[in-house]
Amino acid sequence: RFTTNIILSSGINAEYGGTAKSGVGISAMAIMKPDLIMKSIIPVVMAGILAIYGLVVAALLIGKIDPAPGYTLFHSFCHFAAGLAVGLCGLASGFAIGIVGDAGVRATAQQPRLFVGMILILIFAEVLGLYGFIVAIILHLKV
Repeated sequence: RFTTNIILSSGINAEYGGTAKSGVGISAMAIMKPDLIMKSIIPVVMAGILAIYGLVVAALLIGKIDPAPGYTLFHSFCHFAAGLAVGLCGLASGFAIGIVGDAGVRATAQQPRLFVGMILILIFAEVLGLYGFIVAIILHLKV
């Protein structure tokens, strides 16, 4: 049940924070410049990667769950902390990608030279989720 919560929270965080918020910006931008739609889909793809981080951590943790005598309290708290790390970092990263994607896509429609700056800021926002993924893997390796 716990691993299901990891997958769900990572997916919901990434898709609401990143896809929904930046999708609004893409829709608004498509009215002005429909030829930039494919170029502006990058924030949606980056938000989807956050959900994959949660899926990978959940798959790793499922492989480590043993029957009751071998699964100690230490193991369960390490797994809980790994889920929280990837989930909360995915939440922060998803919202950052959504906000930057929304504003960046709209700005890129008005000034195409802002595209590189938007991509750089999106990379920095994505790294927040990657840090949580790395911490979750380290916690997974502790047990």
